[in-house]
Amino acid sequence: MANENEDENEDEDGYFGESVAADYDESTAEMFDPRIVEPAVDVLAELAGHGGRALELGIGTGRIALPLARRGVEVHGIDLSRAMVARLRAKPGGDAIGVTVGDFATTRVDGAFSVAYLVFNTIMNLTSQDAQVECFRNAAAHLEPGGCFVVEVTVPDLRRLPPGQNAVPFRVDGSRLGFDLYDVATQSMSSHHVRVADGRGSYLAVPFRYVWPAELDLMARLAGMRLRDRWDGWTREPFTGESRQHVSVWERPA
Repeated sequence: MANENEDENEDEDGYFGESVAADYDESTAEMFDPRIVEPAVDVLAELAGHGGRALELGIGTGRIALPLARRGVEVHGIDLSRAMVARLRAKPGGDAIGVTVGDFATTRVDGAFSVAYLVFNTIMNLTSQDAQVECFRNAAAHLEPGGCFVVEVTVPDLRRLPPGQNAVPFRVDGSRLGFDLYDVATQSMSSHHVRVADGRGSYLAVPFRYVWPAELDLMARLAGMRLRDRWDGWTREPFTGESRQHVSVWERPA
């Protein structure tokens, strides 16, 4: 049983406390595949440029930050979860990456950056439009003139919702069940994860706010940035009406 201090730490770490951080890398192992990681690092290293600095909002356990740092880019991160940051620190090279613990929508760090970025749907961890707008303003405030803000996020999967249905399954196998619940009136959603191991089950629900590409563009304009590129993914395929995700790049004017 967790003691009182452990419960308090979980609350302070938001939805990514010790119980999630303990097996986060294993539960998202497919996202650590070099075929997924390397194209993202290629784009971010290019945007950082020679001698540039990168700021990761929601740095987590360092899936992108560590290989980006190995490319010679100075990386700093912001993350609310000390438990996730502890996993980053324990990895080779993790202690060389500066991390500020706090809400990435509002937390400021010193210096200017060539690129700031949010990956793997992390913008949706901010569960209000106001918080997402503040995140764009915060990213822009950290960028040097000509710097870029990059967001990787899913396109809302509402086309899979027939009338009267609000749930979309995203994983069903022998040990895990995952489904998203949508509220189209508020753009709120939640991901639900059921896992069964050794005859025992666990359940986790995480709230999100889904957001449309055009809405993100408006947030960028409010923060003084303009859209530079939008692709279907990190390998820069064209974004189309059939795309289920996008990587968007907004630029702070020089």
